[in-house]
Amino acid sequence: MTESVVTTSSLPFADAVPGAVLDADQWGIIVNPDKLVELAQYLRDHEGFDYLSSLTAVDYLGFKDRTADDRFEIVYHLFDTKKGGDGIVLKVRLPESKPEVDSLVKVYPGADLQEREAYDLYGIKFKGHPRLRRILLWEGFHGHPMRKDWKEPYYEAEHKPYKSRWPVGHYQWAEDRVPWGDNINYPKGFDPDAFEPAPLPMPIIHEPPEGSDHIHTERIVVNMGPQHPSTHGVFRMIVALDGETIVGLEPEVGYLHRNHEKLGERNTWLGNIPFTDRLDYLSSMSNNFGYVLAVEKLLGDKGKPPERAEYLRVIMAEFTRIVNHMWAIGFLLNDLGAFFTPALYAIEERELILDLFEAAAGSRMMCNYMRFGGVVRDVDEDWLRKARDIVFNRLDRKVDEFDEYLTGNEILMARCVGVGLLSAEDAIALSACGPMLRASGVPYDLRRARPYSIYDRFEFDVVTDDGCDVYARYKVRLGEIRQSIRILKQALDQIPEGPIMNGKPAYVTRVQKGEAYGAVEGPKGELGFYVVSDGSDNPWRYHVRAPSYINLNTLEHMTIGYKVADSVVILGAIDIVLGETDR
Repeated sequence: MTESVVTTSSLPFADAVPGAVLDADQWGIIVNPDKLVELAQYLRDHEGFDYLSSLTAVDYLGFKDRTADDRFEIVYHLFDTKKGGDGIVLKVRLPESKPEVDSLVKVYPGADLQEREAYDLYGIKFKGHPRLRRILLWEGFHGHPMRKDWKEPYYEAEHKPYKSRWPVGHYQWAEDRVPWGDNINYPKGFDPDAFEPAPLPMPIIHEPPEGSDHIHTERIVVNMGPQHPSTHGVFRMIVALDGETIVGLEPEVGYLHRNHEKLGERNTWLGNIPFTDRLDYLSSMSNNFGYVLAVEKLLGDKGKPPERAEYLRVIMAEFTRIVNHMWAIGFLLNDLGAFFTPALYAIEERELILDLFEAAAGSRMMCNYMRFGGVVRDVDEDWLRKARDIVFNRLDRKVDEFDEYLTGNEILMARCVGVGLLSAEDAIALSACGPMLRASGVPYDLRRARPYSIYDRFEFDVVTDDGCDVYARYKVRLGEIRQSIRILKQALDQIPEGPIMNGKPAYVTRVQKGEAYGAVEGPKGELGFYVVSDGSDNPWRYHVRAPSYINLNTLEHMTIGYKVADSVVILGAIDIVLGETDR
């Protein structure tokens, strides 16, 4: 299936903001940069597009029919959380000489981290952004690595497969070609010996309301992480404190950044699949799913999977949701001080499901299982029997145990109820997704709002809770495990016989010119892949809409006014994985 055609005549709001809509191509609406904010506000307030899901940039240097006057393009994907549907795509084209556009943070606060990422990796300035500075790279990094004319010291070729490895095969280690000491480029005039790190970026201080009986103490700034067990990886929170009360918080990421998207633009289409495993390394099956859906849109009928493959994809995705939520709940309890006992009970169930993944894919964590047009290998009757035994005879009982021992636990409730509040309005505005969004009472789940694969065949409920706090996030994840079991029972009962691939597996995938956005309701929320093809064997643009990263938009909002100990629990309830956050 290809993206729906958009024309200016088909847009009921084309004239709502005079001069805003310049043109439309097959995949989106070309917007006048000077009218972007006004149009976005109109779409949010009058057309129902209240949710900015994805914001990214594309460099079209060297692309056919593009010039220096429209080298860069900012792409916005907007959706309606009440009606669902395909949403709308806005595009702003910017010249090479002055890549600047107004920030959308005041209209969609969820643009915050995404605009900073585009600034860091592409050098595009967002005017009016409250803290526009690098977020994934350090101050001494030379240039903007997602630009097409940027080259690293170890640069060998623009696209894989590299000739030195295949078919020639005379590979020389990059470290031998570029000796240590010459393997980094600095900005012009930058002296690493004289470099002094910038002062800590001070969080925005949120003062208590006037007239309150709050006792002011000396403000201090504390680092939490990046080497700290409570930050769930190499993640740093710069926290401003008034006593033990948090009055400002600045998230710092990038310690695990490896420019996954640049690697994705050098890989072949097929070669990217195992790289998606390494994003949220707890949920590799879901990562595969989102990426192959995006590419299959460009493949058209050639990319449509057979029935049996569709069922296998759903089975693997729902097992992945259970695996993820078990882990999230277990380690939330770790953050609360229940050191490892609940986590080990959760990990036991996870290990049994990983046995199934290993039997089907050959690997427990990095599964590399899905392919364009199907899955890489079938499962046999013994596999299905073991899966049915876990789903029908074990998981319900184990979830009931978790519910009985944890949900009413007075310590869990004391630490979680009323902590980390995030209203429905704020969750939507900040682009929160997955359990974070649904625990604020918003029934938005891509499996229902924008159905993909064969999810429209299954009966299941979208789990929500209007508690808007850490406790609600725990309950939503527990409820979603039950709904995943419900889906798995139906899928295992209905799975048909038949082929698992549309056509023969091929190393080189022929993808038509165009662009597509494919997204799944991953365990942590909307995992989206925006891909642009120039008709070659490699993606022109490969972007990951990472829920772990975008959900961090909510962290500052949820922690202000709470205590230091609460921040650990609030972060744990977001359920981030740094491989996906930093990419």
